[in-house]
Amino acid sequence: MDNPFLKVYTGEKTDATLVADAQSGSKQALEELLLKHQPFIYNVAWKMVRHPADAKDLTQEALIKIVTNLSKFQGKSKFSTWCYRIVVNHFLASKRKASEAVFTSFDVHANALENTPDTTMTDAEKKANEKLIKEMNYSCMSGMLLCLNRDQRIVYILGEMFDADQTIGSEILNISKDNYRKKLSRARKDMFNYMNNKCGLVNKDNPCRCHKKVQFAIDNKIIDAKNLLFNRDEFSNFKDVIKPDADFMIETVEDKFDELYRQMPFKKDFDKKTFLQDIINDKKINQAMRLN
Repeated sequence: MDNPFLKVYTGEKTDATLVADAQSGSKQALEELLLKHQPFIYNVAWKMVRHPADAKDLTQEALIKIVTNLSKFQGKSKFSTWCYRIVVNHFLASKRKASEAVFTSFDVHANALENTPDTTMTDAEKKANEKLIKEMNYSCMSGMLLCLNRDQRIVYILGEMFDADQTIGSEILNISKDNYRKKLSRARKDMFNYMNNKCGLVNKDNPCRCHKKVQFAIDNKIIDAKNLLFNRDEFSNFKDVIKPDADFMIETVEDKFDELYRQMPFKKDFDKKTFLQDIINDKKINQAMRLN
């Protein structure tokens, strides 16, 4: 699986072939093209809005925009750049999802944590509840992402989680490299300052621990122990999928929170029907693209 947010993207030639065939009316080529980029589009959406159902809606909306505009793509830029510019613009301009309203600022997130009663666990209980503790960790970190405004959030997701450098990131966001670096630096600083002051995983002096919040989260249906949203065996993580050969040595405290976000779940596999059936088989799209 090639990461389209890296400079070295070996799938680009295949993209060019698939785009040409799809523009010529090949339904199979269009489906392959969408299947290829769907995981990355979905996972950007998932981190933007937190809840899988909202991420699915955003992904479908973005894919429809890509398909309906594909005839206008002239190959003047890489398809991946053109594609993800559409995706990012749609995500930034779309109506706010209900899941985004849960945490609108770091102060709101902090108040929620402070008002969540602690329930201690023995070492044996921690061992027995490892999966739920990790789910609590992922849920809390997803909430922290929502505390960034949308502009900061998309820059942080692309730059820190998908490892988009200043060239790729600035092209997708249609801003200067200098502006991209500044936006990423500001988002990273805001995220670090909050986690360094609140999160016990980043700074051991902080009292907040994920295992202490699990029982409250279960009792209040924040976590469904029988249907986890994040910590599922079939999910990979960003570190393995996005840049598996990278050496993530944590040398400073500022690197700790980056490493935590690179461990966030990444959904790789999808049922074709989940996203593509309605798009590929839509009569208007078939007629507009003269698919066969």
